[in-house]
Amino acid sequence: MPLVGSGELVADARASGRGVAAFNVITLEHAEAIAAGAETAGMPAVLQISENAVRFHGGRLAPVAAAAAAVARASSAPLALHLDHVESFELLRAAPEAGFGSVMFDASKLPYAGNVAATAKAVRFGHAHGMWVEAELGRIGGKPGDREPEEGRGTLDAHAPGVRTDPAEATAYTAATGVDALAVAVGSSHAMTERTAVLDHALIGELREAVPVPLVLHGSSGVPDEELRRAVAAGMTKINIGTALNTAFTGAVRAFLAQDARAVDPRRYLLPAREAMARTVAAFLKAVGG
Repeated sequence: MPLVGSGELVADARASGRGVAAFNVITLEHAEAIAAGAETAGMPAVLQISENAVRFHGGRLAPVAAAAAAVARASSAPLALHLDHVESFELLRAAPEAGFGSVMFDASKLPYAGNVAATAKAVRFGHAHGMWVEAELGRIGGKPGDREPEEGRGTLDAHAPGVRTDPAEATAYTAATGVDALAVAVGSSHAMTERTAVLDHALIGELREAVPVPLVLHGSSGVPDEELRRAVAAGMTKINIGTALNTAFTGAVRAFLAQDARAVDPRRYLLPAREAMARTVAAFLKAVGG
């Protein structure tokens, strides 16, 4: 079916008190698995490509975007295409031509005033080109290069003082930037391989009351199902998942090669890897959108 806008999926989910899951695409198998998982679950989903993924593909956005979009259009599930964690204005400017209807512009590493200025500029560009724009306030951490701002060393801790999003600041930020959705720091962290995160559900509720736009939870791979359900009930709408797919993919490949170390045809181990990711996608969709 035709691509659906991320903004449309998020608005529909928010209106009905559900969550909508967004999954990171790195390879063609990721995109195929997301589509298969969405079809199995009978639910919509967002395929999102990050700036890091574009960098992995040699800095070329168009090929990976075209592949993901083709998979989405061939699916019977409602799927959107989203450009995630964009820090480069050059990449942002390439998004409309590459077929993206939405983008997450990430200026969260900048001081507050710099974040506001850069994000407002990104929003003006995005809206002028018909794109729905997400941004981040607070420091979710866990990605390569995320460091404690006070010391300049050590990985940013999701529970460190001053990291979580302040509701009053979030209100001012959304008004000053004009963003369509806001990713907030409430206790999750990127790149978690174990599902042990405990979220601040009271803060999620405060942010929902303070902020007029939908809230986004990044780093959801490390959040248990029940915590995700509570987060959606408290006010989270878009739920981002990346590492969980990679964990499923890599685990399946390792298991296959442990049984057949002489295998050289990648199709033999990419098939179980893709199937493992599809099962993971379906499980997350049922947890956040049920």
